[in-house]
Amino acid sequence: MSDAQRPELRVTVFSDYICPFCYIGFVRLERLRTDYDLKVNWCMLEIHPDNPPEGRPVADLGYSDAQWADMMGHLGDMAREEGVIISPHTRTTNSQRALRLAEAAKEDGPAVFYALHRRLFEAYLGEGRNIGDPEVLRAIAEQTGVGPETLERAWSDPRYGARLEQNLAAEGGGSRRLGLVIAGASDATGVAAIPSSAHDSYVPRYAQIARVGAAGVFSPILCRGRRCPRHEHRQETLARPEGRVPSRPAPGSVPPHCPDPGR
Repeated sequence: MSDAQRPELRVTVFSDYICPFCYIGFVRLERLRTDYDLKVNWCMLEIHPDNPPEGRPVADLGYSDAQWADMMGHLGDMAREEGVIISPHTRTTNSQRALRLAEAAKEDGPAVFYALHRRLFEAYLGEGRNIGDPEVLRAIAEQTGVGPETLERAWSDPRYGARLEQNLAAEGGGSRRLGLVIAGASDATGVAAIPSSAHDSYVPRYAQIARVGAAGVFSPILCRGRRCPRHEHRQETLARPEGRVPSRPAPGSVPPHCPDPGR
């Protein structure tokens, strides 16, 4: 399909590099570029600001053994579907420096941003590298074409910390722990948890919702390792032609769109 034939699809995604479901969601979202002129506003969201940069055991996050096993089993299934490598890990880390770096890298253009964006996911989730370590981030920045001035600006300029705060306020607290997609301005659900086999059947309806500017539901979401009845209900509502998507309490304004010309 030529660029002129692809309908435009604008979405906003709240994402953190230490969230494996965000990584899966990124891979699945990228597939839409085949059929859509995809414009993505990546909003970096720090899901565990209390984590120290040196990391801490995932056991400290409050999951029971059963919850963790359930969540990791589901994650493993999705990773295999997508051909994504997610290594077992027993520690988590602080992602603020990585998120600030990504926000700053947007200003270097989409090629640099997306190279960094993918590499941060790969490094932490696939290779077990600590992206809370400034030296690890310096190496990744150099590898992906992020200039040293961008890196230093990311960590010294208060604008980028303020963006993280704005993203958190805009997200409204509903998407913590998961990578979410907003089509329109007032509702969200996860792109990560939808099976690949069902993916194509959701895309046309999702795109239709996005084009008319309404709030849209794209897929069921995984909440702490279990399917959430609230989001299952939203999926069923969307499946009915006459159905209207129920709203959750309105979040703040979605941050300004970050131009993404596609690739």
